[in-house]
Amino acid sequence: MTELQTKQKTNTNHIQSKTMIRLNNIEKVYRTDTVETLALNRISLDIAAGEFLSIMGPSGCGKSTLLNIMGLLDAPTKGEVKISDEKTEYLNDKQLAHFRNKKLGFIFQSYHLINDLKVLDNVELPLLYRNITAKERRRFAEEALGKVGLSNRMKHFPTQLSGGQKQRVAIARAIVGKPEIILADEPTGNLDSSMGNEIMEILIQLNKIESTTIVMVTHDEHMAKQTHRLVRLFDGKQVA
Repeated sequence: MTELQTKQKTNTNHIQSKTMIRLNNIEKVYRTDTVETLALNRISLDIAAGEFLSIMGPSGCGKSTLLNIMGLLDAPTKGEVKISDEKTEYLNDKQLAHFRNKKLGFIFQSYHLINDLKVLDNVELPLLYRNITAKERRRFAEEALGKVGLSNRMKHFPTQLSGGQKQRVAIARAIVGKPEIILADEPTGNLDSSMGNEIMEILIQLNKIESTTIVMVTHDEHMAKQTHRLVRLFDGKQVA
């Protein structure tokens, strides 16, 4: 067993036998009038509940496309996507939006915070689409900010925060609705190594303590080695 395999097999007692994400023969083709590009080629992948999976590969290999399909932000050209045992191809746009809001949390490289809203209001945003009171939204948002160590920044605006703090806010927004799955696209890509390690530690603790299933796209081998399993893509194909 390699050193990477040994590291990725530690601290995995909370991984369940239940399959949280199942991709079956996924293909994604982008077409224009003159060009057809095969972005993903027959990807089949099972991700267990409570697993922390990383996806690596060169730029343009299909990593973000695969993550978007897992997150139901894009539909495959061919193949089947099941999230928590539910087939998603039969859901209409309204049902998809509700399903994403309930099951999934998203973390992006560029934070996607609204600068005109205070930190607390940014974190509350996903809860606006749920049938809960303003008082409950505030309590859930305060709890989420507490988990990422930003209780003292709730009344700040994003422009008053460092890059690492902005990403913590983005994580709080992703977890405020207590999703079963977090999808993270290069969550440390815009940060220096110290801030990147802090963000990675937050994700590891979320996975370990709350058994949140996490799928992370990364270019950083060091970050990938801290997850349970590594999937590599090359030219739209799974190669490892």
